Amino acid sequence: MIIGTCRVYLSADWVTSLKEKRAVLKSLIERTKHKFNISIAEIERMDSHKHIVIGFACVTNDARLADNIIQNVVHFIESNTDARLDDYVMEIL
Repeated sequence: MIIGTCRVYLSADWVTSLKEKRAVLKSLIERTKHKFNISIAEIERMDSHKHIVIGFACVTNDARLADNIIQNVVHFIESNTDARLDDYVMEIL
């Protein structure tokens, strides 16, 4: 069993409140969850309205497939939000 995990760090400078951040984040998480077979959630900096940290994981039987899924999810997140992708950290276990 291969587990691929990733933390995605985003900045949303235009967001002015936690309520606005959560609306943007909820939409992004739902679209990503429906497109890919992954578990995904906001995992850090929940009290900061300008910073978003999303964590997601996939389970597969091939490390290359896990890497491919993670790359596709990161690209999807980057292209489906106005937030700036600052960094991402992936790990294949």
